[in-house]
Formats: sequence, structure tokens, C-alpha cells
Amino acid sequence: MAEVAALVKHSCPACGAQAEWNPGRQLLACTYCGTESPHEIDASGAVREIDLARTLREMPDELRGWQAEKTTVRCRSCDAVSVFDPSRVGQNCEFCGSPELVAYEEIKAPIRPQSLLPFKIGAAAIRDSLRRWFADRWFAPRRLRSKALVDTVHGAYIPYWTFDARVDCPWRAESGHYHYTTESYTDSGGRRRSRRVRHVSWRPAAGRLQHVFDDQPVPGTRGVAPDLLARVEPFPTQELVPYDTAYLSGFVVEHYRVVLIEAARQSREAMERRLRELCARQVPGDTHRNLEIDPRYSGETFKHILVPVWLLTYDYRGRSFQLVANGYTGKIAGRYPKSGWKILLLALAAAIVLVTFLVLAG
Repeated sequence: MAEVAALVKHSCPACGAQAEWNPGRQLLACTYCGTESPHEIDASGAVREIDLARTLREMPDELRGWQAEKTTVRCRSCDAVSVFDPSRVGQNCEFCGSPELVAYEEIKAPIRPQSLLPFKIGAAAIRDSLRRWFADRWFAPRRLRSKALVDTVHGAYIPYWTFDARVDCPWRAESGHYHYTTESYTDSGGRRRSRRVRHVSWRPAAGRLQHVFDDQPVPGTRGVAPDLLARVEPFPTQELVPYDTAYLSGFVVEHYRVVLIEAARQSREAMERRLRELCARQVPGDTHRNLEIDPRYSGETFKHILVPVWLLTYDYRGRSFQLVANGYTGKIAGRYPKSGWKILLLALAAAIVLVTFLVLAG
């Protein structure tokens, strides 16, 4: 996976130090003297969709490169690739904490993000949310909950691809219709009884579905666990703004490791799974089988975007754990160690309840 830090410095107008983007105030603030400086965002470059077929054939030069001096490093531990401002290279990996960063050379210049979703939740607010999150983990060891882990949380922009398409999808299937009959039988005691039996009548069925996919997301990251990322989605793409380095100031930005052609394949697979669900709903009757779909795609476009996350990676007794928070909505997902004593106590309590119930029932 890959990271990119603020690629262009935004100097404080008072002292000349580097200003950083403040999500809560939505402006640039100096971390040294405290001076705040509103930044005029260039709205002329509206968020736009890019033709997918043309891009896969031949990448336009205007979509490549970061348009700024940069240094790129790869983490030997988690394989993240990070693009930093040259002054920030001497640090650990932002995603797994490893110090094993080595120089990384691009074979081709990367596809530049065209838009991003700015941080909306600030560092102080996310630390408070993480403290409450840890406090609610009953199975977590008490020692873990008392540690000042949230002090190491840091913000990063991670890459996503989004895909759009119009689909005309004929389908055919066998439609099943239930009907019931009553039959007699003899039970184990030799008594005659009756029961209702369900049968299915199968008939051929066909139809056509027309559907529009808008911003079908595919993560381009390798440093954030996919299941954790899925649990903090969605990232509201309707709030995207044109790419501007002011938003990145003070944050690490990850350079995608899932390339466009692989992301397009994943998106197509997700679209076809969704189309199959939608077509299944159109099949008449009570059930169906042998559903076949024949989707025809048109108007396929994509965007390469950056979305904000807060990351917390920590070690506990030799094991590494990661927490992820959506930097726009504040939703949190993460892994944490479980206390063996608490699990044992819960199992004993459940056993006592079960035994008590059986005794009373007897």
C-alpha cells in the first residue's frame, strides 16, 4: 500500500512555518504561532468523471504525476508506498509503525487524484471518540483501556477508485410458484394424521433491467484492513471537492497500490453481483432457479479520489492491532486484544444460567 504526504508547503503568513489544514475550522493553521489563514480553494477545476475505456487504452499525460517535488518510500513490513514532502521522510510507516522504509521508484508516474473528501472530524474530537470506543470494549484488558493509546492517532488520506456505468441487462430464469396439497400419514404411535405439503411449479421467465451505477467504490489501499474499511464506509462522494494541496497539509496521503485495471475488474464483479440481486427481484413467483443475466455496459467512467481516515496502530503483548475512523463521519472500526479472564467469567456465568434454567424446568 502507499502513502503520500502534503506535496506542497503552505507557509504561515506570520512566521513562515508550515501551516496545516484544520478540519474543525476548515482553514490553514500554524502549529508554531497559532496564526490562522483562510485558503482560497480553486473551484474552477470541477470534479469530473474520466472515460474508463480511453484511459485503459492510453493514459493521458495530464492525469499523471503529483505536480510537485516528492520523495517516495516503501514499507518493507506492510508494503505501503508513501509519497512525502522531502523533509518528512525520516519517520516510521504511518500504517503499521515499522521503521523499515526504503526508497521506491515509480516505473510510471501515478494517476493523480482529481478530487478528495476533506477531513471534517478534527484530531481532538476523534481522540474523545476513541476513548469512548475503548471504554465500551468490555472484553478488552483493563490495562489496555488505561493506556494513552489515542495520543498516537494520526490522519491520512487513502486512495479510492469510483466507477459509473449505465447497464441494460436482459435476464432469463425459471420462476417457481408454490402450491399445496394435503396428505395422510401414520405417526409413530400408529395414529392417522394429515399434513400440508408444499410443491413448486416451474415456468420459464424473462425480463430486462436498466440500472445506473454511480460512484461504485473500490479501495486502492493496502495499508488499511479491508474489513475495517468496509465497516467505516460510506464516504459521501457527493461532498467531493477538487484536488487542492491545502487540504493535504499536515496529513499523510497514500499512493494507490490497487491499479486502475484491477480496480475496474473488482468494480465490474461488484456490479454484476448487484445486477444479479436486482434481476432476481424481478423474477415473478415465489422462488426461482437458473438465473442468467447478460449485462451490456455503456457510459463507463471513473474517478481517482482521496478519502480521510484517522489511524491508530499499536502493539499489545507482541501483537499488532489497527483502528480506523472515518475522517468525515467519525465512524470507528477496529481490532483489540481480548482478556482471557473476562471470556472465562462470561462462559462460567452462561453455564450457571443454563444449569439454573434446566433445574427449574425439571
